[in-house]
Amino acid sequence: MQQFLSRWQGTESPVLLDVAIMISRETIEAIVAEKLEEENLFIVDISISPKNTITIMLDGEKGVSIKSCVAISRLVESKLDRNVEDYGLEVTSAGLGQPFRVVRQYSINIGREVEVLLLDGNKFKGVIVEAGSDNFSIEYSEKVLMDDGKHKQVVQQRKSFPYNVVKSTKAVISFK
Repeated sequence: MQQFLSRWQGTESPVLLDVAIMISRETIEAIVAEKLEEENLFIVDISISPKNTITIMLDGEKGVSIKSCVAISRLVESKLDRNVEDYGLEVTSAGLGQPFRVVRQYSINIGREVEVLLLDGNKFKGVIVEAGSDNFSIEYSEKVLMDDGKHKQVVQQRKSFPYNVVKSTKAVISFK
């Protein structure tokens, strides 16, 4: 690169290079790690576009406040130089109604009603009762045919799902 640039020194029309330093996910994680721990938050997703637009999505056991998003944003801005990295920054909370993206979201939503869509197209709606590192369980109501073959009875069921068979899981928003 230095040899290329030295060829253009002293010429009247130098070639302008649009070179921005790409920021990595690991860099952002390292910058925010301690602050996230202080705020009892965790990263749901970090995306960095080809134009260095950084989007940090956060969640926490008690949700994410605007104050926390601002604090994380200011921290990142204090550690990066816009003149060098040429980036845009957005810090958001994982929104209601958005699919869960990380296992930790299942555990903080134990006791909450969710809708589970499996890769095979089957849907289940129930309450998360357990969440582990490999799977989670929900309890749901189902109408089953009684022995007389004519009447149905509502029965509580419990079903476990390995994460790798789940296409999406969303918290059900209730206005009760």
